[in-house]
Amino acid sequence: MTTPKQRTLAGAATITGRGLFTGAPVTATLRPADPDTGFVFIRTDLPGSKPIPGRVEYVVSRPRHTTLQRGEAIVETIEHCLSGLVGCGVDNAVIELDAPELPAGDGSATPFVEAVTAAGLVDQDELRKPIVVTEPITLREGDAMIAAMPTAGEGMDLLYDLDYGENTPIGRQIHAYTLDTETYRTHIGPARTFALRQEAEAMRSQGMFEHVSPTDVLVIDDAGPIDNQYRFEDEPVRHKLLDLIGDLALVGRPINARILASKSGHSLNQRMARELVEFARRGSDRDDHLPAPAMDIRQIMRLLPHRYPMVLVDRVLEMEGDRRAVGVKNVSINEPFFQGHYPGSPIMPGVLIVEAMSQLSGLMLSQKLDRTGKVAVLLSLDNVKLRRPVVPGDQLVIEAEAIRASSRFGDVQCRSFVSGKLVAEARVRFMMVDAEQD
Repeated sequence: MTTPKQRTLAGAATITGRGLFTGAPVTATLRPADPDTGFVFIRTDLPGSKPIPGRVEYVVSRPRHTTLQRGEAIVETIEHCLSGLVGCGVDNAVIELDAPELPAGDGSATPFVEAVTAAGLVDQDELRKPIVVTEPITLREGDAMIAAMPTAGEGMDLLYDLDYGENTPIGRQIHAYTLDTETYRTHIGPARTFALRQEAEAMRSQGMFEHVSPTDVLVIDDAGPIDNQYRFEDEPVRHKLLDLIGDLALVGRPINARILASKSGHSLNQRMARELVEFARRGSDRDDHLPAPAMDIRQIMRLLPHRYPMVLVDRVLEMEGDRRAVGVKNVSINEPFFQGHYPGSPIMPGVLIVEAMSQLSGLMLSQKLDRTGKVAVLLSLDNVKLRRPVVPGDQLVIEAEAIRASSRFGDVQCRSFVSGKLVAEARVRFMMVDAEQD
């Protein structure tokens, strides 16, 4: 598990090489930094230039990579460096370089991981201050999508869906990963940047990348990597995750969230970083006024007999005895039912929306003392209406209101909403039975 304390480097470590886009020789040195510094870049070849915080506010638009600028000082292709630092559990570091672009190495984060390993890590006195995502944030650009969802655990869970379409050298690749310092070094950090052959040839014709060859980075045609070989069968999608981790590091703090991305590139990743910064800012303005949830997932699991993959209430926001309840189900692409419902057009099955409403109703009915230790078993459904599709990235807000309730029976009117719009409703009747009989 990650330490709750912030970490920095125990010493300095140096990396040399050439920039991927500029081709300029460069020496970069990673150094320790004080708590709450985050990541800061310093151009040592520009005396008098101001340090550039590694934050999304300083991002300038560049194709195919992430670039920071402050005044005249520019630092290009920072994503592999930031990904390597975050992947190794570093919170604060100064990165000095004597050229406009960080060294590319082999196109992966491994050079930076090795530098962190050589320098070592030390805990600092200050605790980490993560951004905790408590509501869905979804962004789209054309057919690309990225979403940040609440998660029941700590840290960051990521899933990337890489899909260039049919008749391309790279088939569809999906990879899920939970950010962890040990697995990052072996599973994500070594994944190299890549280009399709036609992309590489087009860039060469524009005078780009003349200093690299297919032996240096992955250039992929119909037969696979040219003059090279994959480190992983799904190396391209792993590199997309590497980039995503680096781009999201621009928020300047750890992130507690489930991140889902499909066809997302640097531009959309950077937009998500901005949204997360804004979300954190809004949260700091209202944290003192937010009520605690009526039930968190641990309390829910103690009352519901259901287990994975059938727990369909993530949090109960309001609970007015056994009369009314409001809960949420965060719908992610990780849901197992999306594998078959339907591939290419994922829609949450209506029967599971009804099940989520029923589970919230059962939690509500269990609040009465004379129903303690009993389970609400479904008897009948009436007036079931499914009005709108529910898709990955949606947050299902469920309301349950008791019509009649006794020690043995419950009659509940349920409604579900997404972004304030009614998506489903049903009248549900239950019998309360002993838990061991269910």
